[in-house]
Amino acid sequence: MTSTAQHPKTGVGSVVPRVDLFGNPEHITPSISPDGRWLAWVAPHEGVLNVWVRQVGTDDDARPVTADRDRGIREYMWAPDSAHILYLRDQGGDENSHLYVVSVRSGEVRDLTPFDGVKAVLLAQELQITDRVLVGLNKNNPRLHDVYELHVASGDLVKVLDNPGLLCLVADSQLDVRAGVRSDQDGGRTILVREVGGEWRPLLTVDQIDALSTVPLGFDGDGRRLLVKTSADVNATRLVWIDVESGEQEVVAEDPTYDVGSVFVDDSTKLPVLVSFQRERLHTQALTREIQRDLDTLAALDDGDLHIVAADRANRTWVVSYVHADGPTASYVYDRVTSRAEFLFHDRPCLAGRLNDVKPFSFTARDGLEIHGYLTFPAGNAEKLPAVLLVHGGPWARDTWRLNPEAQWLADRGYLCIQVNFRGSTGYGKAFTAAGNREWGAKMHTDLLDAITFAVESGYADPDRIGIYGCSYGGYAALGAAAFTPEVFRCAISLCGPSNLETLLRAIPPYFTLMLAEIYAQVGNPDTEPEFLRSRSPYFHADSMTLPMLIAQGANDVRVPQAESDQIVAKLRANGVPPEYLLFKDEGHGLEKPANRLTFYARAEWFLAQHLDGQYEPESA
Repeated sequence: MTSTAQHPKTGVGSVVPRVDLFGNPEHITPSISPDGRWLAWVAPHEGVLNVWVRQVGTDDDARPVTADRDRGIREYMWAPDSAHILYLRDQGGDENSHLYVVSVRSGEVRDLTPFDGVKAVLLAQELQITDRVLVGLNKNNPRLHDVYELHVASGDLVKVLDNPGLLCLVADSQLDVRAGVRSDQDGGRTILVREVGGEWRPLLTVDQIDALSTVPLGFDGDGRRLLVKTSADVNATRLVWIDVESGEQEVVAEDPTYDVGSVFVDDSTKLPVLVSFQRERLHTQALTREIQRDLDTLAALDDGDLHIVAADRANRTWVVSYVHADGPTASYVYDRVTSRAEFLFHDRPCLAGRLNDVKPFSFTARDGLEIHGYLTFPAGNAEKLPAVLLVHGGPWARDTWRLNPEAQWLADRGYLCIQVNFRGSTGYGKAFTAAGNREWGAKMHTDLLDAITFAVESGYADPDRIGIYGCSYGGYAALGAAAFTPEVFRCAISLCGPSNLETLLRAIPPYFTLMLAEIYAQVGNPDTEPEFLRSRSPYFHADSMTLPMLIAQGANDVRVPQAESDQIVAKLRANGVPPEYLLFKDEGHGLEKPANRLTFYARAEWFLAQHLDGQYEPESA
């Protein structure tokens, strides 16, 4: 396809400002303390996201308890004592997170894992054990996270387990680590269990096709059964109890088509009470009559997709959120005893009434596989639109019906946004996910092309004005579009996209190397088949890459290192088709800082307007 730059149309006064879509939200991630007395959430404080608290039942004493002035805090968790909040923070996106604790009353912040070059992870906490939690540290071996008992009040760390080479470590109700996952040499997985202080022994072994979906979640109250998600013996991942002595299984919840998603466990009983299945919309299934009554009450409150995001120790008070694809998320505090709900906040209230409909769609790929996705249309028009294919990352993930600021941004600027859950995406059963094995740049790519064909033949998309954009795997897909089928697209944008699968796989962070056999089975093995990986790598097809391109990268990215973007940019420059290149020195895998996000989207918006004739908001607006 010949690319001709357009004369962009300014949208000042009519478009949703970028800052409303990509700046800091007003409130996110609400939660309740284990004792039910405190609410916490993340909100801006002096322009940076920080953790705020207030007492339940009050409205006027909200205050920040952290004072981050850099990348901000997006994720946190209550310590079991309800007096402290724990959160992880890295430096510049390097993923070597330290675990911090802040006192709710005094605001004192302490770094509990002050070790350079070490990645801390919170492994387990037990709300009935209020003085300590379990953390993982890879300080002795960068590949393995050994287990430490952390006393929150004092900060004392005591090693309790040398990791024997396991993923997904699971503790019982006494905080004894008794289950974990071994990634086997054939790409399969084995769940191992042990008695306290005993030897590890296999409980469940699965083939490579079931590896990604087989994950232990937790023990029951007496530690005799292990709750597991697995697709072993079925297609769609189901939830099962496995008796740790006999290995006998009991099915808790399943769907013939869709994988089990989130599982909500009552902390007081250690029994699952809710499971979700991500269909076109989220389906939440109650496992008891009592919980079903709660769901019926909550269903009358809001028509969004319901998520139970937090609960107190007694499971009396829930924090719930309703997700909408065309509006902000609404959060409430719900008292299960009185069946009353108190509105908390919307995450981005400024977007209410300003967004576009998101419509599920499906089509049949060229080899007969059914593919699903979502279309977001601009207001007032659904015919022969310029279109942008927005490709999700992972690739072992999926797009869902939710507010996606990028999809709404594209639609607001006049583009049809096409989101495709191509083969290899999760959620649709193991056969669908496994259909993506070794198909990077091949059938995964043709699924994207078939989605474009669907949109064009339906009359929605103009075949002469098609762009592609994605981050991580989506960035690879954008580079691949320019390399393998440039005639289909007019322009491409890659954020943190790998360009050379061989160099990508040789640079995997050490704490991911336990899964190398699984990754090689899904993508390819650089030691035994480098030529195959090169055939699927945009870098080795750069002579075909003549499309206008915008490439962006975080300098501290450990998943897709800077070299992945540097090398393709250098190759394109040498070929006389230099892309625009944005390198963010203080970012990792993706863009966290609002200023960096706004810079990127301003450049991306102008780039798309030039080549696809959409609207744009001037960078100085």
